[in-house]
Amino acid sequence: MDNKKEFKREKLVLPNEGKKLLLHSCCAPCSGEVMEALIASDIDFTIYFYNPNIHPRKEYEIRKEENKRFAEKHNIPFIDADYDVDHWFELAKGMEFEPERGIRCTMCFDMRFEKTAEYAAANGFDVITSSLGISRWKNMEQINDCGLRAASRYPGLEYWTFNWRKKGGSARMLEISKREKFYMQEYCGCAYSLRDTNKWRVANGREKIKIGVKYYGEEEKDENK
Repeated sequence: MDNKKEFKREKLVLPNEGKKLLLHSCCAPCSGEVMEALIASDIDFTIYFYNPNIHPRKEYEIRKEENKRFAEKHNIPFIDADYDVDHWFELAKGMEFEPERGIRCTMCFDMRFEKTAEYAAANGFDVITSSLGISRWKNMEQINDCGLRAASRYPGLEYWTFNWRKKGGSARMLEISKREKFYMQEYCGCAYSLRDTNKWRVANGREKIKIGVKYYGEEEKDENK
């Protein structure tokens, strides 16, 4: 007898009677659960992929194409924004050795959300949000502060602070990633997080990260050999 309870999603509603959502997406694994929740709630949304922090370019393209593939599967519009990585490095000057979740990350979120808010205001969106907050590696308060600050610059635009982790959201994020065999990102994304992650790996007797190699679901495949 199967005692597993059928999962029922709650009906989500945009804040302040919003009609059109622009979802800033950082990658397919983080946005998969967010997208499925929005689809199940019949919310009109578009993906906005703006992540010039991701380094190197090969990693950026893989993450973008995985996200684009999942959006196309569900017929969700996908906006491919500029990869203005030189500007990101300019803004990061002096913050090269700041810790994760520190002021460099605040700068990074501000940069991405400001661009998201600008696009939303110019193209008829009244709500923005991001998939970044679903990751347990991120500081949700820090992310929400950046999102709220970006939206406040445009009258009539709101940043949705919905907690995507709650009620099993983080667990479903992992389930969807395995089901879709998404590319597995092994560091946050920027050159400095890659540097620090590799430094930690070497110090703990592990190999450095190999770009474009690991995918969700491969663990199970290896175990069954």
